Amino acid sequence: MNLLFANDRQGRYPPSWYAATANDLPAFAPLRGQEKADVCIVGAGYTGLSAALHLAERGYDVVLLEAHRVGFGASGRNGGQLGSGQRMEQDGLEKLVGHEDAAKLWDLAEDAKDLVKSLIAKHAIDCHLKPGIAHMCFTPREVEAEYAYADHLAARYGYTALEKLDRDAAQAICPSPRYVGGTLDMTAAHLHPLNYALGLARAARDAGVRIYENTLVAQINKGQPARVQADKGAVTADHVILACNGYLGGLDRKVAARVMPINNFIAATEPLGDDAARVLARDIAVADTRFVVNYFRLSHDNRLLFGGGESYGYRFPSDIGATVRKPMAEIFPHLRDVRFDYTWGGTLGITMKRMPYLARLGPNMLSASGYSGHGVGTATHAGKLMADAIAGQAEGFDTLSRVPAPRFPGGSALRAPLLVLAMTWYAMRDRMGV
Repeated sequence: MNLLFANDRQGRYPPSWYAATANDLPAFAPLRGQEKADVCIVGAGYTGLSAALHLAERGYDVVLLEAHRVGFGASGRNGGQLGSGQRMEQDGLEKLVGHEDAAKLWDLAEDAKDLVKSLIAKHAIDCHLKPGIAHMCFTPREVEAEYAYADHLAARYGYTALEKLDRDAAQAICPSPRYVGGTLDMTAAHLHPLNYALGLARAARDAGVRIYENTLVAQINKGQPARVQADKGAVTADHVILACNGYLGGLDRKVAARVMPINNFIAATEPLGDDAARVLARDIAVADTRFVVNYFRLSHDNRLLFGGGESYGYRFPSDIGATVRKPMAEIFPHLRDVRFDYTWGGTLGITMKRMPYLARLGPNMLSASGYSGHGVGTATHAGKLMADAIAGQAEGFDTLSRVPAPRFPGGSALRAPLLVLAMTWYAMRDRMGV
């Protein structure tokens, strides 16, 4: 079963609040016949769109192929949070890669955050960019750890943007009975993810990128040049970039062994009116300390956009609303019976270490994926880093590619069941408050 088509209709965005409020961008035609390019990119999410835009601005002739629509995958469905740092915290990275590379990874993450903001400003992308993400905790022990991490970032990296929140301060921002403290980062941000992707596509098109939608890539023949074979055409290119994330399928076994697709779900409530202040008193986003993270924010039309719950099979659950309502009702009991106007799922890519997997798959073939829920900034930046590497400036790409990326155990047949067992264990720990 192909994840590209397991839960979605060909060439259609999912029935999300994002799609319902998307900025207009005319559809791009499918690829027909033979094309030549300096670079062929497979996948038109943040990674592929950013790579295409930055390569075109450097003067490269670029073809971008997308099986559905630009921003169709996780890029157009996610929680819209532009966080600071890497997906793995810095103290963990220091143990994994050493202090020198950990410092470089911190700098790269800050570059990623700045890159998204600069692209939105440069290309006048209308995506409701707003500052602020709070990280909320369930127990005093978690608050203590959150404060210690803020101190660590300030002492080692000079990052003083994390405001410590005690119970009263946390409640003043997010009056959930479950949260007892946390931190607030006003240099982080949140946005409308699909409109951000559409803005990148518009900028790439205007820079000369040839974008083809509804074009399914079936095979890539490595070589110099390489040949990217699609369903009704092919592209011969000097360089190839894989930017498929959770929708890679069987295009490359090395990547597939290290990047696993999982599904995540979001619901948009009916407009909350005055009741929105009982959810968030400030226009910020929230993520919490659950292993399967709850994340939420208010939309510009005053809906609660709440993400929660995961699945590891190919199919989405039959009732996505029920999947999301369970964690949402824990955080906001007064919304237990609120109406959902939109519910949707999406597939993202995770890695064993929850760090992105950047790799050279051949002398003229690069890949970036596995953003593990941290892709708004990281995926955008990975696209730029691959563009830089093709242009001969590979330091940033090489730093990320040195991060250890173990294979998932069990191979393609057993890795999903093994992950289910692991996630069940972590879910139990969450319930026990361990």
